[in-house]
Formats: sequence, structure tokens, C-alpha cells
Amino acid sequence: MFLYAFIYTPLKKVSSIAVLIGAIPGAFPCLIGWVAGEDKLSLGGWLLFGIQFLWQFPHFWAIAWIAHKDYSAAGFKLLPADEGPTKFTALQAVIYSLLLIPLTLLPYFVGGSGYNAMCSFGDVRGIISLVLILVANSFMILRSVRLYQKMDVASARKVMFGSYMYLPVILLALLMSKI
Repeated sequence: MFLYAFIYTPLKKVSSIAVLIGAIPGAFPCLIGWVAGEDKLSLGGWLLFGIQFLWQFPHFWAIAWIAHKDYSAAGFKLLPADEGPTKFTALQAVIYSLLLIPLTLLPYFVGGSGYNAMCSFGDVRGIISLVLILVANSFMILRSVRLYQKMDVASARKVMFGSYMYLPVILLALLMSKI
């Protein structure tokens, strides 16, 4: 709460680094929920934290792209480029969307503490979960690439709404695979 209220919030008027700082408390609920459920800090919680952390960048930058004029009028500096919505911002959305792929697939390749009946590729639920994760990642990447290509508010809106669908699909797919 301290990080969000006293560092992230005032930093929004200073630098776009605020988005990075804000992504930390934004991802903590996943980690806290994992620890509460498992009664210890383990890799599963950190993976959920990482997914939520990385997801916030294309999600938030799409929102900041759409509301750039309003945010600028309020003095907020939330996009990675000082000039506002640029190819650099769109490229960042693509990069963070790509970084989500290994993180969302990691539970299939890593076992150990915090993994309750790790999903095998031969298990039907595991295959369905894996397909859902690959489709959701492809969807998110394609939306971000289109933003890079078109550089318009309509494409940013598609990234934003796509991100709203992406996260529940990924989390439900991981739940279904019993990470």
C-alpha cells in the first residue's frame, strides 16, 4: 500500500517509471493469494506475480495511449516516450507481450515446491490448458503488433480490451492445469 500510495501515485507526474513501480503492488495480490493458499512463498506464487507484473505493461500503456490527452492535461507522464504515443510505446507493448510466453509456459516445464499435480503434456486437461495459453498469448501479441503497425487509438483500445480477456484466460488455464 505504501509503494502504491506514496511512491507510484506521486511519481506519475514525474516520470513514466511510475508504471514500473506501480506494477509491483499491482502484482502483489497474486503472490499474497498464493502464499495464503499454500502457507509458504514458493515458485508458483512468483510465477503468478511475474505474469501479473508483465501483463500490466501492455495493458496500462494501451489505457495511457487512449487517454493520453487527459493524462497529459493532468500532468501525468505515463507513456515510455515523452512525445506521447509512439512506435516505441507500441514496441514496448509487443516486447512485454512476448515476455509473457515463457512465463506462462514455465509451469509445464518446472516442478517442485508449490506445484500440486503438475500437468503433463499427455493429460487432457494439460493439453487443453496449454492450447488456451498459446492462443491467449498469440492473441495478445497480435493485438500489440497491430498497435505497432497502425499506431491508432482503435488499436490501443483492442490491446486494452484484449488484455482484459487475456489475464482471466491464462489464470483459468493455469488453474485447470493445477499448478
